[in-house]
Amino acid sequence: MPDMFRKAQYFKVETPDKPGEFARSLQVLREAGVDLLAFKGFPRQRRDQLDFVPSDPTAFKSAARRAKWTIKGPKICFLVEGDDRPGATADILARLAETKINVTATDAVTAGAGRFGAILWVKPRDVKRAARALGIG
Repeated sequence: MPDMFRKAQYFKVETPDKPGEFARSLQVLREAGVDLLAFKGFPRQRRDQLDFVPSDPTAFKSAARRAKWTIKGPKICFLVEGDDRPGATADILARLAETKINVTATDAVTAGAGRFGAILWVKPRDVKRAARALGIG
């Protein structure tokens, strides 16, 4: 099966850098019934940055408002799904490099059952070109 690419909206939320903040944030979304396509949390300048990629951005924004979160976004990222193989992510990144698109961040994982997934971030000015390079623009 060929790799599948899609654009998705993501939102940034900053939290204190202390134990339990990721769990508390995810619990808020679970209680609101918000399904996530992807989630990433990492330290940033003495705080934590949480990137949420919801399947329903409207439901996410509603839950975030109720939780009194300050959100930034939406911004665009790319989600990838495909059959796991050596160099799967390297192939995708090479496609973008050939068109002179700088990938600012990526995370890739094996999903079991011979599948992999990845999330790619590019600068906002490169979103349209990246979409075309990935065959979804």
